Amino acid sequence: MLLRRPILRLRSSSSSWRRHAHTGPLSHVRVLDLSRVLAGPWAAQTFADLGADVIKVERPVVGDDTRGWGPPFVLDDDGKRTESAYFLAANRGKRSLAVDMSTAQGQEVIKAIAAKSDLLIENFKVGGLAKYGLGYDDLKKINPGLVYVSITGFGQSGPLAKRAGYDFLIQAMGGLMSVTGAPDGASGGGPQKVGVALTDVLTGLNAAIGGLAALARKDRTGEGAHVDCSLLDVCVASMANQALSYLVSGKPPTRLGNAHPSIVPYSAFAASDQSLIIAVGNDGQFARMVEVMGMAELAEDERYKTNAARVTNRVELEAKLQPAISAQPASYWISTFESVGVPCGPINDMAQVFDSPQVKARGMRYEAPHPTAGGGTVPQVACPIKLVGEDHAPRAAPPTLGAHTDEVLLEVLAMDAEAIEALRAQGIIQ
Repeated sequence: MLLRRPILRLRSSSSSWRRHAHTGPLSHVRVLDLSRVLAGPWAAQTFADLGADVIKVERPVVGDDTRGWGPPFVLDDDGKRTESAYFLAANRGKRSLAVDMSTAQGQEVIKAIAAKSDLLIENFKVGGLAKYGLGYDDLKKINPGLVYVSITGFGQSGPLAKRAGYDFLIQAMGGLMSVTGAPDGASGGGPQKVGVALTDVLTGLNAAIGGLAALARKDRTGEGAHVDCSLLDVCVASMANQALSYLVSGKPPTRLGNAHPSIVPYSAFAASDQSLIIAVGNDGQFARMVEVMGMAELAEDERYKTNAARVTNRVELEAKLQPAISAQPASYWISTFESVGVPCGPINDMAQVFDSPQVKARGMRYEAPHPTAGGGTVPQVACPIKLVGEDHAPRAAPPTLGAHTDEVLLEVLAMDAEAIEALRAQGIIQ
C-alpha cells in the first residue's frame, strides 16, 4: 500500500458530514466502527452524536445488513428505494468506508486506520475478527493505546460465549419477557417482547459508557483496554428492581400487564374515550388524586392509606377507581390530575409523539441533507444527550455506502489517488 503526499481528489462530496464535524466534547476522538445491525452501530452513533469522527467499515456492494431491512425505505425523486429506515436509525453522523476485510489488502487498510484510532467497536462472534488479524491481541501490538469494544450476545467467556445472540432471544433468556405482557389467564396473556429491540439499544449505550470509561483511564495511564459487553449481561443488569425483588424475596416476579409490582395506582385506566396512564408515586399524590375524584375517603382508609397497603389491596382499589375514571374523557382527567401534581398522560402512537409540543420544543426531529433521498433530506431523531450551554448542531445523515472511502483513505492514511484507484480496480474498496 502506497502512502504518499495526498492528492486532493475525492470521489464523492462530504460537505454535509464536514459541516457537523469537529464539534462536541468528543471531537478529538476517532472511532473505527466494525459493527453492523443495531447494538454496535448504536454505540458508535452515540460517539458520533458527541462529536467523534466515526468511520464505519462496510462490505463493498452490500454494506451493513440493515441497509436492506425494510420496508419502509426512503424513496428517491423517481420513487425508487434508497436507504432503509432501519439503517437510518443507527448510523447518523458517521463516515462510510467500503472495504473488503476478507482480503489481505483490505485487512491492511483497516489495520492502518486502527493504528490511528482511539477506539474500535465490533460485534462479531467471539474470535470472529482474529481470523482476519483484527482481534484485540493483533491490534494492540500496533496501537497499545487502542480501546477495543467487543459486543456479543453472551460475552467473551462462559459456556455460551460462542453462540450468536439476538435481541429477541436475549429478552427471553434474560428475564425481560417473563415480566412483560398480560398475566396468564388474562385476555392476551403470555410473555411478550418489548416493541423495540431494547436489549440491543441498552447494550449499545452500555458499550459506549464502557468505551468512555476506558478512554478516561487511557488519559491517565496511556494504556488501551478490551471492553467486553454482552447483551445477556446488559439485559440481566437492566432488570433493576425486578432482579432485586427476586434476590431479596426468592420469588420470581410475574407479568402484571401495565401494572407496577411495587406501586399502586401505577397503570393504564380506561377513560370514556381512550386509556390514559396514571403514575402515582407517593401517598401525597394519591391523596390529591382521590380528592379531585370526589373519593377523598380512600386516602384515610387503612387499606389504601399507604403504598404498601395499596399494593396488597391492588385489585379492590383499582375496581373502585375505574368506574369513576370511565365517566369522563381522558383529556378531562389529564387536565384535572395535572392541576394537582398527579403524574398522568396519554398513550401516544409515534405520530402523536412527534406532533407533541414538548417533543417539538426539544428538537427531537430534524431533517438532514441526503444525496439520494427524494426532496434532498431524510428525517432523523436527535441525540437525547444535551450539554447545557453548548452547540447541539444536528449530526449529518447516515452515509450512503462508501461515500467517504476516498476521503478517509486520503485524510487518515495519506494515501494518494493512484493507490486508491488501484484498490478500487481490484474490488477491495468501493
